[in-house]
Amino acid sequence: MVANLEPLTALGDPTRRAIFERLAAGPMAVGALARELPISRPAVSQHLRVLKHAGLVRDRAEANRRMYSIDQRGLAELRAYFERFWGQALGAFQKAEIEKWWPIIRRQTSRRNSLRTRSIGGTS
Repeated sequence: MVANLEPLTALGDPTRRAIFERLAAGPMAVGALARELPISRPAVSQHLRVLKHAGLVRDRAEANRRMYSIDQRGLAELRAYFERFWGQALGAFQKAEIEKWWPIIRRQTSRRNSLRTRSIGGTS
């Protein structure tokens, strides 16, 4: 199954990543986000639109403004993607390490077995 990479593409922009990270602390309005960033409110709105389209943020009306928060479903999908990747990476690392160390382990095991055999054979 090919993962939807749109969330990764959306987070590839440093400003969108900064907005996303701020929303991790809790819901915020566009104005509050714009005060914390060196960009205009319209620019924040555009970035939020991209994040929303990617499934990473959602919004809700609250009085006369919109509150934005992280969309937990999108975050779960992103996490699942990285967990699959992480599992594959760990498996590949484990295989590489075993292949790297196996000859040494085999030599040491053979040496120990040889010493045991000599020790047992020498006492009888």
